[in-house]
Amino acid sequence: MKPSKEYFDLPIESLRLVGAWAADCAERALPIYEAAAPGDARPREALMGIRLFADGGKRAAKLRLLALDAYRAGLECPHPAAAAAAQADSLAAASAYTHPFADVRQARHILGSAAYAALAAEIHQADPQRGDEGMRWAVEWAPREVCELLQKMPRQPQGQTRLDQLLLALDTELRQNR
Repeated sequence: MKPSKEYFDLPIESLRLVGAWAADCAERALPIYEAAAPGDARPREALMGIRLFADGGKRAAKLRLLALDAYRAGLECPHPAAAAAAQADSLAAASAYTHPFADVRQARHILGSAAYAALAAEIHQADPQRGDEGMRWAVEWAPREVCELLQKMPRQPQGQTRLDQLLLALDTELRQNR
């Protein structure tokens, strides 16, 4: 028998603030993708979509499609740093669809854009310090609502990959600093 999900209140305004922050995080890595795939606008379009939502637009099916298109762009890109940047854009757009229940995957909707953007910078510069800098920036600019929403979610687990480490570090810092 599956355990029941623990639901909580999640106002649309909180999702808009999360989306704006996620877009800010992902946008920092967008130039990495655009340099590797100059003719592919899918990640930029995903960012434009989440910005429209964050500014008061509707959470329409088109935004979900934009998130999926940016995700596919990342999968198709042979450059690891650029692929991570596209994933950041995809997750920024997908943040609008964070569900109001306590689940580690839902927490990744919140943290994913910042973690992937940091990973993209780190891979691009071949320097772990760049990833750490991206994480510090994300923590510094996170609105209170991001931190409050994370408090309702399970913590990120220990993982094997650098992305797992970045997700855990970001989760920990956001919980401690707010």
